[in-house]
Amino acid sequence: MVNTAEPRRTSALAGHYTPGKSGLLGADGMAEVVLRDVQGLTLWQVAAWPDSMDSVARAIAGTAGTQAAPGPCNAVAGKKGSLLRIDPLKWWLFGVQAPEMAPDTGVSLDISHSRTHVRITGDSAAVFLNRFLPLDLRAHAFPEGSVASSSIHHVGVTLWHSDAGYELFVPRGFALAIWEGLVEVAGQFGLEIL
Repeated sequence: MVNTAEPRRTSALAGHYTPGKSGLLGADGMAEVVLRDVQGLTLWQVAAWPDSMDSVARAIAGTAGTQAAPGPCNAVAGKKGSLLRIDPLKWWLFGVQAPEMAPDTGVSLDISHSRTHVRITGDSAAVFLNRFLPLDLRAHAFPEGSVASSSIHHVGVTLWHSDAGYELFVPRGFALAIWEGLVEVAGQFGLEIL
């Protein structure tokens, strides 16, 4: 009998951190930066051809349960998943599997295993992230729903400002090195690891 169940994904960070608080905590014992290794990532990259953009956009918006697919550098959350526009001809479908498409319409690729997902929250999350990313993360410049491709120490990363905080997607092979840098710098703000 063949096992067709989805293999359990193990985070690249598994076993490399201990939940808890550390660093320069506030007088109230609170941390201003909270890091979380988000497990169970479902992430599909969907690409369209220039003449099939509209049909692919409709298909993936329906899959995510959104009214429409977002424009460049934006994301939208739907009833079933979220869509992130990461490239002029590409989206990331977060939290749900991509729909089937004819090759002349578009292509999809499951990239869930290739990324590690870190959520950054807390009162100083944007200031903390600016220690690593050359992006203007002030609320008026990078509001909720914004997406940007950037780099941390020459490693390409994607940052999404979701309703839950800042979602950082790091290539799996560099996840531990990036995580260690995040933890070290977060100590100056007071760090909590969930």
